[in-house]
Amino acid sequence: MIRHLLAATVLVASPVPAQRVSIRSGSVVQAVTSLRAGQYVWAPQIAPEGPMLLVVNLMTQRALLFRNGVPIGASTVSTGKPGHGTPTGVFTVLQKQVEHYSSKYDSAPMPYMQRLTWGGIALHAGTLPGYPASHGCIRLPAGFAKLLYGATRLGMTVVVTDVKSTPRIAPAPEILGSAPAEATVPGDYEWNPERSPSGPLSIVISSADRKVIALRNGIEIGRASLDVDGPINGTWAYTLRNVDTSGQHWIRLSLAPNSAANQAVPREEWQRFHAPEAFRQAVAAAVVPGTTVVVTSDSLVTGAAAAPVTIMDSETKPKR
Repeated sequence: MIRHLLAATVLVASPVPAQRVSIRSGSVVQAVTSLRAGQYVWAPQIAPEGPMLLVVNLMTQRALLFRNGVPIGASTVSTGKPGHGTPTGVFTVLQKQVEHYSSKYDSAPMPYMQRLTWGGIALHAGTLPGYPASHGCIRLPAGFAKLLYGATRLGMTVVVTDVKSTPRIAPAPEILGSAPAEATVPGDYEWNPERSPSGPLSIVISSADRKVIALRNGIEIGRASLDVDGPINGTWAYTLRNVDTSGQHWIRLSLAPNSAANQAVPREEWQRFHAPEAFRQAVAAAVVPGTTVVVTSDSLVTGAAAAPVTIMDSETKPKR
């Protein structure tokens, strides 16, 4: 059955040049499902700081990039073809090289290489025909590979899964597939800042779930039920620019390249969101310049990070 599915994919798919796609509606997670081979989404301003996590899905041939638990990028990929499968598991970036050539396959170029195993598995720019076609590596569109390379650091976590599910948010404890938290009862809230006392703070609001979740340094520290006045269409983000004697000053971020400059947020805009007062006060006391608030019409509960099959990041570098 898998062979027949792959064969059908080959017949209908054709490579296209690397192309960045704007987020004009929906969310990063919604956009990833409609990307064509070679396309990608890049919106790092949604969460400018925090730990990063890349989830590569072998079933969907897609990758999702999270920072501080919030999706900031998505891309099509091409992974290992039959007989040269890409291993599933949890990996870390072991080595980075802008210009690299394969020592196993006729010095094939591997631009913006990020090594995941010393046995030859890596992220790199390459041809994306729309189906698995590599010798085990994870090929990325050239534009996405370059942007990813510039954003990552050695030791970043990469999860490779073969389960067809898409995480909406990715707090650090859920990297290994722990069960999602229970839904918040209307009017109730949780606030546990001791789980992550310091680090970048992101607030994610879902109108679909009527819920708000607070992530600090990639770890969930709070959640509450939420009501929103009026419709929410697509995704947008705010960042706290500064705080002075007149209060907090937020700006609305642009999520589309070459669009209008960021705009100041009138205080009346926040009156649309209704959460328990104790939760609002806790969040207000925790936000600092650089904090981001992401508002989306997407759900945060559909899908979850899949449990990996193997742990590969402890491999020993061979002597050379």
